[in-house]
Formats: sequence, C-alpha cells, structure tokens
Amino acid sequence: MITVVGIGPGKKSLMLSGTQEIVDKAEIVIGSERQLNIFSVAPAKKVIFTRLAVLKKIICENFEKPIVLLASGDPLLYGIGNWVLANFDPKMVTIIPGISSIQYLFHQVGLSMNDCYLTSSHGRVPDFDFLLLHKTIGMVTDEEIGPVEIAREVKQRHQHRTIYVGEMLSYPEERISRFTEDSVENRKYKMNVVIITNEG
Repeated sequence: MITVVGIGPGKKSLMLSGTQEIVDKAEIVIGSERQLNIFSVAPAKKVIFTRLAVLKKIICENFEKPIVLLASGDPLLYGIGNWVLANFDPKMVTIIPGISSIQYLFHQVGLSMNDCYLTSSHGRVPDFDFLLLHKTIGMVTDEEIGPVEIAREVKQRHQHRTIYVGEMLSYPEERISRFTEDSVENRKYKMNVVIITNEG
C-alpha cells in the first residue's frame, strides 16, 4: 500500500490533523530532505527522493510494506500523486490531500479562486496565448519559466496584468510581492508560485 501524503506549503500547522500518525505507521517514508525534516522519522525508515526512475524502483522493491510518499502542496494539483496513480494500481494507493501553495497564495493576497485557471510551467512551455485569455491564473513555476518570463510574455502581447509572486510560502522567510509586467524584478525567485490577474 502506498499512501501519498500532502503536506501543504511546508508549515506543519497547515497539514491535516493526523498526518504525523500516518507517517508513524509507515515502514518506509520517502521525500526530499526538506520534507523529511518536518517529521519525526526514524533514520532507518527515511528514503530521500531523487529521480522518478529511482522512486519507482524503490516502491516496486518494497511494495509489500506500508509506504508513505510525502508530497508538497496537494498531491493531485500538479503533484506527485498524479504520477503514482499513473504508475501503480489505484486500488493500492491512498491520497491524503494538502493545502496547495497556489491556494495558500490566493488566501494570503485576498483573491477569490472562483473561475481561476490553474496550471504549471514545470517541465513544460505554457501556451500564453491561451492562458492570457483568462482573467486570473494560478501557476506553479520552475527555474525555466517564472515571474521574469511571465512578465515578458505579457508585455510581448501588449497586455497589462498584476503579478503576485509567493516565495518560500509558509516558511519563516516567506516573501509575497505584487508587480505589474513592467515592475517584476529581474532576479532568482525561491520556491515560488505566481498569480496572474487582470484586476482592472
């Protein structure tokens, strides 16, 4: 049995009640070093996640054991839960939801999520012609396409948008910035998500 546990943006108080108990019952707990450090896990049970091919091998070799796979945010919102369901029998998989970083950012800036379009730029090139037809977009970003590139795409289409950038959300070093396409700072953004909205 594989249990994919959504751990939310990262702050322990934002996880569902009972998350630690689920982790305690597992014989193997898989996650990044950052994720594993949130929980009290015996060193012998910890497996640091690296690549998907390695992850699949670890799960297949230990399938008879109770396995917990930690997932940042919500596992089924551009998360690892989708990969698990595609690669293993869904009857053997339990998904525990979590607060997504996109959801958290919407609440932090006081914007409604009604009718927003949710997407990700992880490992993909978004269709900005399509995206910018929407009034509000929530996007999980990566190092290739983040706030700077989004602002450039907006300007290339001679449009105007407000761009909220949330970095290290729920951590002590959390940083939330509000830009326009002309004011986005040309710098690296740490663990960020973006809201693109036409507030006019």
